[in-house]
Amino acid sequence: MEGIQEVIVYLRDLNILSLVVRLVTAVICGGVIGYERGRHQETAGLRTHILVCTGAACAMIVGQFSFVVSGAGDPARIGAQVVSGIGFIGAGTIVQNNRHQIKGVTTAAGLWASAAMGLAAGIGYFECALVMCLVLFITLRTMNRMDNQFIKRTVSAKVFMEYEQGFHFSEVIRALREKGWKIQSMEPLSHSKGESVALQFVMHGTKKTCTNSEEVLREIREMDRVWFIEEL
Repeated sequence: MEGIQEVIVYLRDLNILSLVVRLVTAVICGGVIGYERGRHQETAGLRTHILVCTGAACAMIVGQFSFVVSGAGDPARIGAQVVSGIGFIGAGTIVQNNRHQIKGVTTAAGLWASAAMGLAAGIGYFECALVMCLVLFITLRTMNRMDNQFIKRTVSAKVFMEYEQGFHFSEVIRALREKGWKIQSMEPLSHSKGESVALQFVMHGTKKTCTNSEEVLREIREMDRVWFIEEL
């Protein structure tokens, strides 16, 4: 046990072996998290997480090296800039799809956490980096399953619809109910005095009971006096 402790203390000093071990640790830890993200076809995958984690480790090594060489300054200053700067990369992974849903927040948070993990590896705090890697992997792997199983049981879709005067909207409500959907909210977009009526509504359902949204919209699209209907 004392021998292991001596090795860890030695690796926390600046030397060639320490440099290699720190960067390899960053590559492995970043690779584990990047592999998990890549399996889910996320924006940032294996290469991105490895680059972020290794880059953060290198920044921390440079900060420690500059402090040892010059004997002045703060070795954690560069690391602090990494924590704030990684936000620009993370922001690039957050997008809004055509259904007005925000995607990529988990990936952005994972990149930020990977950068912090790299800082730990870069300063030689291997215990923290490895435990952080384990915690991140378990969180992303198991919580994603729990999220899909217990939280994301419901689905929703925002729909734009235009139909001719005289069309009974109750037919739409009936079709939605038969397919396991119900209207959660509705917003008129035009006055009912014109030739047509335009509105948008949000339909809500559960994964176990509702059919594919495109299937029910196709059925509504074929109704008489329905001019246009599309999922936003």
